[in-house]
Amino acid sequence: MKIAQVAPLYESVPPVSYGGTERIVSYLTEELIAQGHEVTLFASGDSITQANLIALCDRSLRLNSDCADRLAYHFLQLEEVSQNAALFDIIHFHIDYLHYPLSRKIEVPYVTTLHGRLDLPDLVPLYRAFADVPVVSISNAQRIPLPWINWQGTVYHGIPLDLYNYRESQTDYLVFLGRISPEKRVDRAIEIAKRAKMRLKIAAKVDDSDRSYMEEEIQPFLDHPLVEFIGEVGEEEKAELLGGAYALLFPIDWVEPFGIVMIEAMACGTPVVAFRQGSVPEVIDHGITGFIVEDIEESLVALEKIERFDRSRCRRVFEKRFSAARMTADYVNIYERLVTKRHARSKSFAAAGKMVITSSEVE
Repeated sequence: MKIAQVAPLYESVPPVSYGGTERIVSYLTEELIAQGHEVTLFASGDSITQANLIALCDRSLRLNSDCADRLAYHFLQLEEVSQNAALFDIIHFHIDYLHYPLSRKIEVPYVTTLHGRLDLPDLVPLYRAFADVPVVSISNAQRIPLPWINWQGTVYHGIPLDLYNYRESQTDYLVFLGRISPEKRVDRAIEIAKRAKMRLKIAAKVDDSDRSYMEEEIQPFLDHPLVEFIGEVGEEEKAELLGGAYALLFPIDWVEPFGIVMIEAMACGTPVVAFRQGSVPEVIDHGITGFIVEDIEESLVALEKIERFDRSRCRRVFEKRFSAARMTADYVNIYERLVTKRHARSKSFAAAGKMVITSSEVE
């Protein structure tokens, strides 16, 4: 198949450090190519890919301090997609709803993976207006606020099997990895570590929008001798942190659509202690790849149970459920179904038109 992947321009594909959506787009793109498909990637110019890269900006927008209007480049990207649409069998968008008015006018089959939260009231009128647009969820929990839109399936994220090495043994530290924001609840992670008397390494990005939260609410807790703030990390550092950790703490307080860091930990054989929110019950096999908890007290009990945790079993479950190959196969099934449906509809329209012409000629 000839497939277009349309990525956000905020980060490169794959991202240098933080960037969940762009990372998944990279894994999907490269695996599609490995499976024999022809892929064109619409992304920032500093992306690294085997696909045909069409870049609308030289570098990822978040790292470009000279970029004052990030939306402008996304509109340029959409125009480029529109101009090249006829070259593809299907177009796969990863830019939320930005393309919706355009995509209805494209004659090529398309689908959109929704990577973010959908529980915001402002989204309801928008998705009602575009309820026919074919979309994919990254967890069943993500669908709950908008069960009536045109869901084509749920495709759980996957990562390459050789990206993270399995570690049979671990050290004595806990890790929090991701982003500093109120809903991620790094304050809970700090409290768990202090009460468990275990070291905590925090490897996290701080967005400008969360800078005041970091300075006012979190910074005062970072002086504790058990707490080490590392900051934003790259792929190699992340693999080392997760692989050596006693456990990953995922004490979220929001409807997490997926949480890719959970499966990255599983790939290392590292258990996840996660609060029961959003996608967590779908991603974590309780007692096998980690522990699903309700509060800090249950988190402390879970940490005690990890002393008997089977890390090799955790890795095996990861390989079965969350590989890039499995994710890609799921998407290809959706692509083929949408392409077949579009072809059937085109034939139906063509046949109807022929009948009209024939009837006119008879009259």
